[in-house]
Formats: sequence, C-alpha cells, structure tokens
Amino acid sequence: MQKYLERSWGKMSLSEQLKERRYQEIWDQYCGFLDLSMEEYMNIQRRLMEEQIQLWSNCELGRSILKGKKPKTIEEFRQMVPLTTYEDYADILLQKKSETLPGNPVIWIQTTWEGGRHPIKLAPYTRSMLDVYRNNVIACLILSTSRERGKFDIADTDKILYGLAPLPFATGLFPLALNEEIGIQFLPAVKDAVNMSFSERNKAGFKMAMKKDLEFFFGLGSVAYAVSQSLSSMSQKGAIRPSELLKYKPNMLLRILRAKQRCKKENRPLKPKDLFHLKGFMVAGTDNWCYKDDLEELWGVRPMELFAGTEPSISGTETWTRNGMYFFPDTSFYEFIPEEDMLRNLEDPSYVPRTCLMDEVVPGEKYEIVITLFKGGAFARYRVGDTYRCVGLQNKEDHTKIPRFEYVDRVPDIIDIAGFTRISKNGIQSVINLSGQPITHWTALKEYNENNRPYLHLYLEVEKNALISHAVTTDIMKSLLTTYFKYIDQDYRDLKKILGMDPLCVTIVRCGTFEKYKEMKGKEIGKMNPSPYELRELLELQKEQRR
Repeated sequence: MQKYLERSWGKMSLSEQLKERRYQEIWDQYCGFLDLSMEEYMNIQRRLMEEQIQLWSNCELGRSILKGKKPKTIEEFRQMVPLTTYEDYADILLQKKSETLPGNPVIWIQTTWEGGRHPIKLAPYTRSMLDVYRNNVIACLILSTSRERGKFDIADTDKILYGLAPLPFATGLFPLALNEEIGIQFLPAVKDAVNMSFSERNKAGFKMAMKKDLEFFFGLGSVAYAVSQSLSSMSQKGAIRPSELLKYKPNMLLRILRAKQRCKKENRPLKPKDLFHLKGFMVAGTDNWCYKDDLEELWGVRPMELFAGTEPSISGTETWTRNGMYFFPDTSFYEFIPEEDMLRNLEDPSYVPRTCLMDEVVPGEKYEIVITLFKGGAFARYRVGDTYRCVGLQNKEDHTKIPRFEYVDRVPDIIDIAGFTRISKNGIQSVINLSGQPITHWTALKEYNENNRPYLHLYLEVEKNALISHAVTTDIMKSLLTTYFKYIDQDYRDLKKILGMDPLCVTIVRCGTFEKYKEMKGKEIGKMNPSPYELRELLELQKEQRR
C-alpha cells in the first residue's frame, strides 16, 4: 500500500520489472489502490484536489467560470464552481487555446459531441495526465489476467487484438501508453491499423493472430461482439488457405486441427475460444451487460469492464471478481449527484442538484457522476453524462474497503446505443424537421429486444389529415427517419456499417393521445426516456381513443 501511495513515474519500466520478476512490487505499484482504506483513499483525493484547485483557479479557463471568486479549500471550490457541461468549455477548447488552460496539453483527444448540432468535442491531456493514464491502463491489464489478489500473467511477448478506434479518439491512447512500458504487440500494428477500415483490421488481425497466437482483447463491448462474430465466420471452412498453413507455428496448426475436430464432433460452428486462450479480456463503453454473457461464451473468458472516456480519461476497473468497478483515486476528484436530484434537475433546469463524495455514497443508490480532473486537466465539476449504482462499500470477495459501482447507462436525456451514439432531444427534433413528415408529437425511449440488444423506440403522432394507412406510415416513417439519422450523425451510420445494427423502431399512436395525456396529467409526457409508468399511461389513453 505504501508503494502505491508514494509511487513515482519514470523509475524502472514494467518490462524491466518483469525481467527481474519483481511481481509483488509490480502489484503494489499498479494495483495497490485496492488495499486502501476509505480514509487513505480520501486523503489521496483531497491532496490531489488541493493541487488542482490552485492550477485551475489561476488559469484563464478557471477564472472565466469562477467569475471573480477565489476558492481556497475543497469545500469553497464545490460551493463556488457550478456544475459544468461541455458548453462551458467549448469556446476555449475547440480553438485549442493552450495558454488559457491549467496545464500544458501534449495531446488533444476527440469525440462526438451531439449529432446534428455540434460535431465534435476536444479534450486536452497534459504529460502528467498521460502518466496517470499509463499507470492505470497497466493496472487494468494486470487485473484482466488476475484470478486472485497479487497474481497476474503478462509478458513482453504478449499480443493484443486491435479492436480500438485510433487517435485522435480516446482509445488510441491505449497502445500509446502501453508501448511506453511494455513491448506488447498489437495485431495489426497500430501504424498499419490507422489506415485500415474496421473490416480490414478484423481480417488482418485475425490472420496475424492465427499465425502468432493471441493473449489479450480490448474494445467496446458492442464492437468486441461484432469482431467476435466476424472471427467466427472467418474461421469457417475455406477461410484459411492451404498455402498459408506453412506460415503457421506447429502449435497453432495443431490447435486448428483439434478445434475443427471438436466442433465437428459437437456439431457446432467454430468459436474464438476454440483457437485462442485469452489471458485477459477488457471492454469499455455502454451496454456492456448486453454482451458479456455472449462474449464469455465465445471466448471462454469473462470480460472485465472499464470506465473510460474522452473527458474522464481512464477512471475505473473491475477486478478478478467481475463484481463492480473501483475508481482510481488519482485520475479525478469524484462527486455524485443522487438520482432524485438528477431527475429533479432534468425537469427543472434551475434546480441546483446536491452532490456527495466517495465516502458518502450509499449502497443501492444510483448517481450521476461528476469529475474534476487532476494533473492540470481542464474539466472541473464536470457532468460526464453517465450514471452508476453503488453496489457496496466493502467486498469480502476481494477484501476491498472502498466503494464499488456498476454502470447503469447515460443520463436519461441522452439515448446511447451500444456505445456509439449520443442521441438527444435536439437531434431527434432535427431529424423530424428534416424529414418533413407531419409529426405533431413524439417521445423516445431506449429499449431492449428479446436478445437484450438496445434500440431506439420512437412513439409518434401524426396530423389527422395524414392520408397514408397506419402500417404503411410506420414503414415509411422508419425508412425516412433512419435516412436522416444517418445524414446528421456519423456514429448512427456506423451502427449499421460496423455493428450491423438497425437500431430504430417506430410506433404510430392514435391522433389526440398526447393531448389527452397532457389534459389528464397537467403536463406533456417527457420527450426522452419517460418512465415505464408514464409510457403505459400514454398507451392506455391510446386504447381509449380507439373506443
């Protein structure tokens, strides 16, 4: 534990430590946060936060938000700095005004902001932030192979399948960080992968893995599933040319032959687990729970979930128990908005939600997470847009004494499908306006099909004089709206192109239903993710309208 508290960067590389078999030292340095008491955890949080307050409050970005206020303590900072969103930073960050920031950025990371309204978000990373990122990525790598405390299995000769988006996206930092510490090989090599399409990377990575073997896999849960399905299809008869078999190692040839015999005997298709024995499997993004069971069946290894993103960097990880994520104490200062306050704030934007700290969360409660980045980061009291449930304050399975969380979803006013999209009320309204269809009212929900796959369900009402029959209207509406979703949102297009998903379902409700709901409830039904109770009431009113 003491080695984790006092760890410093730039001493001996991970490769050097592995060569000298300093396994306990490696564990203590990278995974020692799991030994922290709640008091020790909060001491790290407060010490790093006090440093960040000075950096942030004295820079032009901080002053523009503080408006003359000068916080001296963490308590004053939480009182004086309002909860922020990307709009509070956009003017400075989108122009890359480095001189206005609390730390000097060495790299800028990009992600989608809001399809149809704002094209991209940019996030600056300082050298110190990258150092923290690197160490916590290594912690994730170690823990993905671990089956108990202090035990892990990584080597310089390991290979990892490249299932990640390259720079300038956040996942592009992963190989960059690892290569500073260990010689793990990416399949295909990053310098080649960046110039390949998703399909080309899959094929190239699979062929290389068949020749060299494979130890790790990391990607969005939805993407990992798509890649796994692709590998299964590529493994079928005819995918491997006889002329290429001479290039394979003898042990891989033997594995291929045994796998084909086993599958023939069991009368089933070949799966990745028949060919590869992963040491570690990591997934990030949203909706991972939808894919974990299938991924475990395909690979024979339970994926370990991470909390990572463009603005929050890499913030949390599961352990060998795969039973909740722990947040790294040195990435950000964490605050949590209770669900009740989050929902009240969505209904009344003037309401200022309260926040609690890591040592104040309650098991079973849902929270919207708020971060203040350490080490010269730009974002302070920043609403990432993700919700988590605290699943415990201690864990007897892995002997931890700090809170752990499970990912729930994006905040209710955003519909995220499989980690690819950020569909907002403005985005849906833009699609409806562009379509030119006679839609008078609508509400949108994220729902799941019989296979637990997420989709966007739009409930629409059209003008009374619309002369098209109901069944045809539904088909036409879906086709037209899909076209415009793809037009305004590149990520929506990728759902079909990369994942093979058609995520839109349209239901037309009877004319007058939405107005009837408003008369009965005294307010309109919410545009985004109304509660199951509210939706049930709306659909019951539709039945009454038909009588």
